[in-house]
Amino acid sequence: MQEKGFWDGAKAATPTVFGYISIGMALGIVGAKSGLTPLEIGLMSIIVYSGSGQFALCGLILAKASLPSIGLTIFLINLRHFLMNLHTSTIFPKASIGQQLLIGSFMTDESYGILLGEHIRHKDISVIWMYGNNFAGYFTWATASIIGCVLGGLIPNPDSFGIDFALIAMFVAIFSSQLEGMVRRVKWQKITWILVTVFLSYILLSVIISSALAVLVATLLGCFVGVLLND
Repeated sequence: MQEKGFWDGAKAATPTVFGYISIGMALGIVGAKSGLTPLEIGLMSIIVYSGSGQFALCGLILAKASLPSIGLTIFLINLRHFLMNLHTSTIFPKASIGQQLLIGSFMTDESYGILLGEHIRHKDISVIWMYGNNFAGYFTWATASIIGCVLGGLIPNPDSFGIDFALIAMFVAIFSSQLEGMVRRVKWQKITWILVTVFLSYILLSVIISSALAVLVATLLGCFVGVLLND
């Protein structure tokens, strides 16, 4: 079988690309309302490249928060990436340290989800394929956020366009692709136990800890259950 290349990875990232167009423009609009220029939003997207982190950053800038508090907030929001990158490194065991760093630096929740779906179908994935997956989203996010910032002052009520639903739609598309591949290789009982564990853990934990931390802990518990049920 011929090894998949850069453009195959970019093509696989289609759900991410369409989602990032709407969400990136929403970020640009929020940034414009926070007093940021298209150049500043563009640099933020290129350097920070964190959807939830950048939305929080716009709010912190508007609130005139201190630099240490901004840095700590963005760090905690993106703490989950350590877990994702640890797992990703096992998918590319032959990749060099430089390649691993390049993959991890540009990987998002969405490109990670696309990777997992691909890994279910094909165990051997090329580093070049992952570059295409990552950079398709990166380029789209930066471009869309700049365009959104330019248009920000011209749209009085961006919520009327339903752009807040784009994130949900994007994750549904990514998850459905993963689930389709999983049912071919994993028993339904195991999938059900993992999903129930994650769901109930999140509901219970979100009462006593922050939602972001609850997501992380619930995910770890789901992974633990999956390992226990592994044949």
